[in-house]
Amino acid sequence: MQRHELTDQDWDLLAPLIPSAPNGRPRVDDRRVINGMVYKIRTGLPWRDLPDRYGPWQTVHTRFRRYALRGVFTQALQQIQAQADAAGDIDWLVWIGSTIVRAHQHAAATGRKGGMRRPDEPDGEALGRSRAGLTTKIPLARDGSGRPLALLITPGQRHDGVCAQPLPERICVPRLGPGRPRCRPARVIADKAYTSRGFRTYLRKRGIGHTIPGKADQQRHRRNRGRRGGRPPAFDREAYRRRNTVERCFNRLKHSRGIATRYDKTTASFEAAVSLTSFPLRARSV
Repeated sequence: MQRHELTDQDWDLLAPLIPSAPNGRPRVDDRRVINGMVYKIRTGLPWRDLPDRYGPWQTVHTRFRRYALRGVFTQALQQIQAQADAAGDIDWLVWIGSTIVRAHQHAAATGRKGGMRRPDEPDGEALGRSRAGLTTKIPLARDGSGRPLALLITPGQRHDGVCAQPLPERICVPRLGPGRPRCRPARVIADKAYTSRGFRTYLRKRGIGHTIPGKADQQRHRRNRGRRGGRPPAFDREAYRRRNTVERCFNRLKHSRGIATRYDKTTASFEAAVSLTSFPLRARSV
C-alpha cells in the first residue's frame, strides 16, 4: 500500500460494493483504479499527472466519471452506514452545517457538449459567486461521532437556510434485514443560520427534536411583543457545546486537496469525490 491509498480494511469493505463487469474483456484491477482516484483527490493533481502505477489516466478518469453518474460511491456509503446502524454504531444525534470551498479556474470550464452527463445536473454546476470569488458550498449532516451521513452540493452564495429541509431529507440509512430505511434523526443540532421558524416547524412535524440557538434580533422582537411573542424555543446549551464535531469533520475532509479546492467541472464528479473521501471516515467505525 502506497501513501494516500485505501487500507486493506477499507478495501475489504468497499470491494463488494463496486459494480462488476461479467461480460466483455477483463478490465484493469479495481483496487488499482480506485486507489488512483483516491490519490488524485487526496493530492489534487490533474488526471494526466497520475503516477504510472495506477495505469492509464484515461482509464481511471473514465471509470470515476462513470461511477459518479451512477452514484456508486454514494450508494456504497449508504451500505456502510447500514452495517454501522445494524451494529448500533450510529449516534442519531445529528449535526448539520456547511463549509465553503474555493473553486479552481479549471472547474469553471464547462467542457465540450455531448459528453457523459447526469440528467439532473444543473447548468450552473453548483458554482456561484461569493465574497471569496467562485465557490461551492457543501452542506453536510453528521452523526454524533462526527461521521458523515448525508451531503449536498450547492453554489457558494446560497444561504444555509435554503438547504435546511433538503439536507435532513437526504438522510436514508437502509436496513440489512426487512424494514424501511431509517430517515429520521433523534435530534438535529445546528447553528443560527438554521434558526428560521419554517425549519423548526418542519422538524416538529416530523417528530424530530432540535437544538438551534436563536438570533439576537429574533429574541428582541419576541420580547417586544410581550405575551403575543410566545415562549422562546428550548435550547440545550450542554448539547450545543459538542458542535465542534462539525468543524472536525470538515477538517478531516479538507485534508484532501481535491476537496479543500474544487477542481471538478461537474456537480456529480465533485459529489462523488466528497463521498469517496467520506468512505474511510465511516468505514473505520464498522
